[in-house]
Amino acid sequence: MSSAKSTARFSRLGRSPGIINGTRLSVADNSGAREVAVVGVVGVKTRLRRVPFATVGDMVIVSVKKGKTELVGQVARAIVVRQRKPFRRPDGTWIAFEDNACVIVTPEGNPKGSEIRGPVAREAAERWPGIANLATLVV
Repeated sequence: MSSAKSTARFSRLGRSPGIINGTRLSVADNSGAREVAVVGVVGVKTRLRRVPFATVGDMVIVSVKKGKTELVGQVARAIVVRQRKPFRRPDGTWIAFEDNACVIVTPEGNPKGSEIRGPVAREAAERWPGIANLATLVV
């Protein structure tokens, strides 16, 4: 097997798998949740026993672990805006953030909070205009 095929096996469409099921993410908005755990990735169908992954800009299904008491245990959708795992941009640059973070959104993709703390990856801002409007810093 050539090296190109062997590396393509681990990354879908050249994306770095930074977020998988069970990953704890900090919440970058003021929706009331502080920490969430990923329980699924929207739109991903994989082979049996293969763990689905997400990267910056993907919508994930999360369970709230820490935050306001009325939100703990709730299942919601979120958009990944930062990931620690380095990923490559089409221009050849590599980028990585200090933490894994997401923004809680409605099923249509509109943010539930009114502000986003910290930087937001350009990939997430381009794909989700509602997040781009609230972001103070797009990297």
